[in-house]
Amino acid sequence: MTATDIFYWPVRVYYEDTDAAGVVYYANYLKFFERARTEWLRARGFEQDKMREEHGVLFVVSRLQVDYRRPAKFNDALRVSCVMRKCGAASMNFHQVAERTSDQIPLSQATVQIVCVDADSFKPTPIPNPMRSYFL
Repeated sequence: MTATDIFYWPVRVYYEDTDAAGVVYYANYLKFFERARTEWLRARGFEQDKMREEHGVLFVVSRLQVDYRRPAKFNDALRVSCVMRKCGAASMNFHQVAERTSDQIPLSQATVQIVCVDADSFKPTPIPNPMRSYFL
């Protein structure tokens, strides 16, 4: 598995994810995308709590653009993709798509910029070498 491989994470839409009309509330797609990025890192051997403990860094969203195309509904099985498009000195850019597993129609997609920050000051800091080396 390389840094630029497309990663997929399964998500089931629960009742708590939906609004009164039974469709996924728009902000919940951000949670789905976050989970997929976390699992993308984990699949590459990087646990966020260990990055904080060992390197004193956190990863925060600094920019986000989301396009909503079609609704997901209660009990839908989704597949959320995550692919890194760019890795800079202190940031990473991702493209993510949430699609229904049954028909693979894109429901929502996002471009997400993540910044590495110092865990105490929350100021941008370089991505630690073990991680950055893997991504380059």
